Amino acid sequence: MSGATKKRSWQRWLFGWLAREEAMSFWVTVAFFALWELICRLSDIPVYFLPPPSVIVQTGFEFQRAIVVNSIQTLWTTTAGFGLAVVFGLILGIAIGWSRRLYRGLYPLMVGFNSVPKVAVVPILVLWFGIGTVPAILTAFLISFFPIVVNVATGLATTEPEMDDVLRALGASKLDRLLKVGLPGAMPHFFGSLKVAITLAFVGSVISETVAANSGLGNMMLMAQANFEVPLVFAGLLALAVEGVVMYAIFVLIEKRMTGWAFRSQQ
Repeated sequence: MSGATKKRSWQRWLFGWLAREEAMSFWVTVAFFALWELICRLSDIPVYFLPPPSVIVQTGFEFQRAIVVNSIQTLWTTTAGFGLAVVFGLILGIAIGWSRRLYRGLYPLMVGFNSVPKVAVVPILVLWFGIGTVPAILTAFLISFFPIVVNVATGLATTEPEMDDVLRALGASKLDRLLKVGLPGAMPHFFGSLKVAITLAFVGSVISETVAANSGLGNMMLMAQANFEVPLVFAGLLALAVEGVVMYAIFVLIEKRMTGWAFRSQQ
């Protein structure tokens, strides 16, 4: 295939994709930033109040090294805390969904703990572990732990009673019913909770970085705000949004891969 043919084929694929329903998110994002730029230019809004996207991108290139280094740090603390939340959330969710006594005993305590703003917990974590990476990881863990537990427990609790009765009549033990019916049925709830939990984990990391850290996007934005470098603050927000969208998209793909049977009726 010649170079010109390859180029025409690639262009046909690109224009075809842009006309598809899946490209709506791309067009809405482009329209959002175009409208933002237009409003800033027409209204002559000062850069120190609301910088236009073009200035934010220019600042992002200017401070690209700082943004990349701090983005990696935030991504590391977020994924570490999120990984802990997945492991412990899955274990506790199964335990709560398995035992009605555990559910009644632990649920009020967990709801009470989840009601505490995590920004109020950060000073305690700093007191215990000092400033740095550990409080950010633990804050990401604490804020993303609860949705996973609740969704896994809910998935197990909503197992079809008719199916449970049939298996019980066939002599299946409680463990068999959990492994063959309960857990597979709870998987859509579990993977759905991961999409919520990963975005919350970013919130937890940034909260901790703005309070007690020497690196990370939260710390970088705090320093930029203190120096009145508003475009850099927005560049940090943009980097956070990109990381969040990428991680969310990854878990959407994993969800479709692992629980595609649950979405078959919607296709």
